[in-house]
Amino acid sequence: MRTSRDDRPDAVNGSGVAKHAAPRVGPLAQSVLRLIWREHRISRAEIARRLSLSRSTVTEIVDELLPTALVAEVGVGPSRGGRPPIVLEFDYDAGCILGVDMGAAHVAVALTDLRGNVLAWRDRAFPVRSDADGTRALIAELCAACVAEKPGARRRLVGIGVAAPCPIDPVHPERFSELVLPAWGGRSGLGALARRFKVPLFVDNDANLGALAEHWWGAARDVDDFAYVKVATGVGSGHFIRGKVYRGATGVAGEIGHVAIDPHGKPCMCGLRGCLATLVGAPALVERARELRGRHPKSVLAQREPTIEAIEDAALAGDKLALQVVRETAEHLGIAIAGMLNLMNPRLVIVGGGLARLGDQLLTPLRDVIRHRTLVSSLAAADVTTSALGPRSIAIGAATLVLDAALDDATLFPAPATSAA
Repeated sequence: MRTSRDDRPDAVNGSGVAKHAAPRVGPLAQSVLRLIWREHRISRAEIARRLSLSRSTVTEIVDELLPTALVAEVGVGPSRGGRPPIVLEFDYDAGCILGVDMGAAHVAVALTDLRGNVLAWRDRAFPVRSDADGTRALIAELCAACVAEKPGARRRLVGIGVAAPCPIDPVHPERFSELVLPAWGGRSGLGALARRFKVPLFVDNDANLGALAEHWWGAARDVDDFAYVKVATGVGSGHFIRGKVYRGATGVAGEIGHVAIDPHGKPCMCGLRGCLATLVGAPALVERARELRGRHPKSVLAQREPTIEAIEDAALAGDKLALQVVRETAEHLGIAIAGMLNLMNPRLVIVGGGLARLGDQLLTPLRDVIRHRTLVSSLAAADVTTSALGPRSIAIGAATLVLDAALDDATLFPAPATSAA
């Protein structure tokens, strides 16, 4: 398994079955294709100006791109004197992508177009950490359901992206952490998914893909240095540095959940004590809600067994027990984020995962903690906000991973309908 130039995890396919691919285009044509994708509509003259190319070179490149059916000529634009410019348009419906969010306790699948718009969605709670075979079967089932919802989606499928709840080594994306996913035997075993749909499959860490989604479509558009912190069953972070995901030497960068907040605290699954995940992960918050029920007998959480969703709902309704859990969560999370701000100086921190829907009920105490624990210059440069994409962000990010790869390699896109078998 090779590593791509930008350290993006390579495709894990192994299907042995070649799909009908779009024609191969040269590197310069790929740059033009990405520009047309970004602008949606753009004239040949503007392409020449933006990329410092001659008009004749642009004409040759467009002739190379038109057979892919990703780009079409859609008439002429307004003239500034002389011949009216020919306008090109990218067809965002020319392909579709499956993005899989494989959490520790759920599976969600999004089918998107080539602009990140969700065309179909399926999600289901599932014990992912302890049932590898069942998870693989469920991913295949939900992918098939999404594809079946949109006529022609199977033929137009570009690839499948999978967000995994563990570190992913870019050189070996097929390997899963036995510590985080003990039932998986150290491997993803997702090759069968690629073979079933006859498309390449890409895998990356879920927090990295949450960051990718926010950078392309959400709160971090036009921000090149930021962090995305996902708070769910576990806690992780994805980091963009100078416009690219930073993964570290072996893909372990961003494991903020295993920063020790209390060295004498509860044991963590990683073998350490007092990790952030033992204080703000979903199981920890449920346990803390149980501990506080005696102090808040009138709380709705005292009347039934609490869940993380029930805690979030109760906090939004102003329940005192739930709000105490949220304040304590903000304290612990704020300590870790303050350290990250002092160390890395990002311009933006985005909080994702289920707790993000609490909005200001989480952000207000979180910002207060951060304000008292960061250098003035670090805090002045950063904003702290919640995800703009909500619970679908990770799956959208997984689909975006495939889209990014396809915009670098047009052969990942499907062949035009007229030439498909």
